[in-house]
Amino acid sequence: MSLRSAARTLVKPVWGILRPSVSVLNRSYAAGAAVTEARAVLENELDAIRAAGTWKAERIITSKQGSHINVDGSRGSILNFCANNYLGLSSHPEVVRAGVDTLQTYGAGLSSVRFICGTQDIHKHLEKKLAEFHEREDCILYASCFDANAGLFEVLLGPDDAVLSDELNHASIIDGIRLCRAKRLRYKHMDLSDLEAKLKESQSSRMRLVVTDGVFSMDGDVAPLTGICDLAEQYGAMVFIDECHATGFLGSRGRGTDELLGVMDRVQIVNSTLGKALGGAAGGYTVGPKPLIDLLRQRSRPYLFSNSLPPAVVGCATRAVELLLASSEIAQSMTAKTMRFRDRMTEAGFTISGTAHPICPVMLGDARLASLMSDDMLKLGVYVIGFSFPVVPKGKARIRVQISAAHSEEDIDRCVDAFIQTGRKHGVVS
Repeated sequence: MSLRSAARTLVKPVWGILRPSVSVLNRSYAAGAAVTEARAVLENELDAIRAAGTWKAERIITSKQGSHINVDGSRGSILNFCANNYLGLSSHPEVVRAGVDTLQTYGAGLSSVRFICGTQDIHKHLEKKLAEFHEREDCILYASCFDANAGLFEVLLGPDDAVLSDELNHASIIDGIRLCRAKRLRYKHMDLSDLEAKLKESQSSRMRLVVTDGVFSMDGDVAPLTGICDLAEQYGAMVFIDECHATGFLGSRGRGTDELLGVMDRVQIVNSTLGKALGGAAGGYTVGPKPLIDLLRQRSRPYLFSNSLPPAVVGCATRAVELLLASSEIAQSMTAKTMRFRDRMTEAGFTISGTAHPICPVMLGDARLASLMSDDMLKLGVYVIGFSFPVVPKGKARIRVQISAAHSEEDIDRCVDAFIQTGRKHGVVS
């Protein structure tokens, strides 16, 4: 055999290996076609969002969180009126120092879930402090309150039970309830008559849990907890509240909606967050009866399968809770500032939803108008964001203003003046 023939003989099987078969080419083409089709579907969805005026752009902050911030593309200091930083603790020097000290002592993270090798003494200390703060038996930490809501109902409620949920509860509550096998009943928003009807309808259930936000974040309205607790006791049900927009500043000592309305001993389970008033970093938790907390540690999937809270976050949150346990002065400063904004805006002709809560939704109706007005407010040095569908129902777009203890009276007046100027430009007020 010649050298050329030998080489040809060797190359043929190699080429057979390297050359894609027809079936491989077909699969590759099919996969490419599927991706192309998926991209087209996604682009159409995105185009529809833009056309509806509900596109949510992310502004870039180049400073620490606070009442005054720096924003990429804007000159000078910008007034921030849309953070959940209700008590101004996100950049409080004592809270920041606690985070730095804890980071240096305990490291950046645990690289583990809690039950393997992810529980430090600081986690147990924070859980003890939160249980003390809420005057409950025990507490369990989560990566977020979304996780706390996702992890509760599936563990607590089975197919023989019923959950009765306000129709405007937060998305995390809705998603958490979907994971459980209990009978699900929705009652009309803050409608005690409809809640009673649902309680009567579910009387054959083994356990029943009434579920509500303490404060509804899009409207700033407070749940009628006194009436809810009355009905729950009358029909043998338990009460759960999500306190993300109440913990730290509602009630005489900042304990939340249940303290504000005098029902702390009548609400069995509370979920809340460390990511708003309590330092603003991350994390959520459940407080309630010790047997429930113990069971959540054994079965709650977000707890069992998520890494422990980073030490720096734990340190910041612990110091924030300690500040609130020591004094209610910061929490008590909120009322006057909130009413100053609400009263001036109402006098100017704006419609403000809710009552006396620091969440002050400026109702506009039209999504595009809310977006345009918030952009114009930024040009005047005030950072606010328009909220539209699907975050709020269609036709109920608004700019949600949030008052912080860190805002001065001058800050509030400047915000109102910017609203008046922008409102006149767009024909909202005269």
